[in-house]
Amino acid sequence: MDERPTNPDRELVDAVLRGAPGAFERLVRDYQGLCWHIIYRMVRHPEDARELCQETFLRVHQCLHQYRYESALKSWIGQVAYSIALRHLQRKRIPLLEPAADEDIPSPLENLGDEFDLEQAFGDAQVARRLHGAIDALPPVQRTVLTLYHLEEASIPEIAAITGLASGTIKSHLFRARLRLRAVLEGRLGVAV
Repeated sequence: MDERPTNPDRELVDAVLRGAPGAFERLVRDYQGLCWHIIYRMVRHPEDARELCQETFLRVHQCLHQYRYESALKSWIGQVAYSIALRHLQRKRIPLLEPAADEDIPSPLENLGDEFDLEQAFGDAQVARRLHGAIDALPPVQRTVLTLYHLEEASIPEIAAITGLASGTIKSHLFRARLRLRAVLEGRLGVAV
């Protein structure tokens, strides 16, 4: 009797690879939200995002045999989506990061605990609209990192696996994004956060 713990990622991948009915559809259903969050936050155009999501799942289907279970399936699929969105932005020559004007911004020193409660800021409808606008105005990489961290609840190591960015770089992007969001909320609305 085999008493090894089951691995849901392995079971799903094995089912897709052997062509089990409905297995790939289940994979798409399980990860389409993640794919959409990553791609839409980077490209910000619904039609492009839909096409890139389809391209992502096509690539996942074509390359699933190369998945080696070294990271979670979520991270692997997220990495495929991120890479497809990144190539799309590079082809369109859209800057991925802000120009380096870092001299006036203090170093985050690996600190995410800046006392800014992003979820609390969503409470008021007007604040939420401003917050979404401010998030959309962030550079693609900051938008994506912020979305993965706060909406997908991905950990720093998971975001690193998806984006290929170093943990310190991710923390820096989160710090800067939250700093900008705080400035927008405090400056435009007179809301103390």
